[in-house]
Amino acid sequence: MTGDIVTLTLNPCIDGACEADTVRHTHKIRTSNERYDPGGGGINVARVLTRFGDPVTACYLSGGVTGALLDRLIDQCGVARIDIPIHDDSRISHAIYERSIGKEYRFVPEGPHVSEAEWRQAIDVIAERQPSVLIASGSLPPGIPDDFYAQLTEKIRAYGGRVVLDTSGAALAKAIDAGGLWLVKPSQGEFEALIGQKCEGPADIGEVASTLARQGKAEMIAVTMGHLGAVYADAEGHFHCTPPDVPVKSATGAGDSFVAGMVHALMQGWEPRNAFLHGMAAGSAAVLTPGTDLCDPADVARLYEMMR
Repeated sequence: MTGDIVTLTLNPCIDGACEADTVRHTHKIRTSNERYDPGGGGINVARVLTRFGDPVTACYLSGGVTGALLDRLIDQCGVARIDIPIHDDSRISHAIYERSIGKEYRFVPEGPHVSEAEWRQAIDVIAERQPSVLIASGSLPPGIPDDFYAQLTEKIRAYGGRVVLDTSGAALAKAIDAGGLWLVKPSQGEFEALIGQKCEGPADIGEVASTLARQGKAEMIAVTMGHLGAVYADAEGHFHCTPPDVPVKSATGAGDSFVAGMVHALMQGWEPRNAFLHGMAAGSAAVLTPGTDLCDPADVARLYEMMR
């Protein structure tokens, strides 16, 4: 499979990360190893795909003085970009790794308000670009309607493009209801919220996901389960795989790395189930890196061979 890839991030952020010996209320907390990266689902996916050497462009909403910094950080990553200006400031998130207990705290703002004119411009920009694959990833900021991804999918499918979706809540529900997606990657919690029931295990998840695939909601569904692995499903069936045992430094960007790893393999013509394993390897590789860093292709290749 060939063609260009565009990622869309409607609620991007500047991801700050640091470390501290101990996190306590009231007291000043001295930090070290500070870093700042461009973040948000689609931007993270584009960063990883760029590392894999894929032709990808990150399209995103960018506003205010923080938006200007976000643009600069993306340029430093070597990612091609299309920034759509908005009035409000882009958000800043922060993650603190507490060394004494080996745990991470993540602070994620809601995001700026987006006007109708601004989100409609995003649809127009993507429709005009006509990517062969659109990866829409991340939450919807205030002001964007729940059916945004459903509207966008209709536009992309009209010219024969394919849509990969990684989101949650009402935005995911509306898109699934409209159907026609190529790949969907919810977490287990997001999937259970979508179907309105708890799943007893991987087999239960797989059965429900396969039913959705047979109904034409999505060609492929990958449900991630953290340290328990992930479930792949399509109209033909489903299977579950557990990840390799690796030391966890940060979970930030693991899901985005999964999406990038799987799409990269699919674009190389891999059979979907092997592409799914490559996505799992990318997700596992991401937790090896600290803070807001993402997966390293060398780690992905090594973990994929272990999983095979």
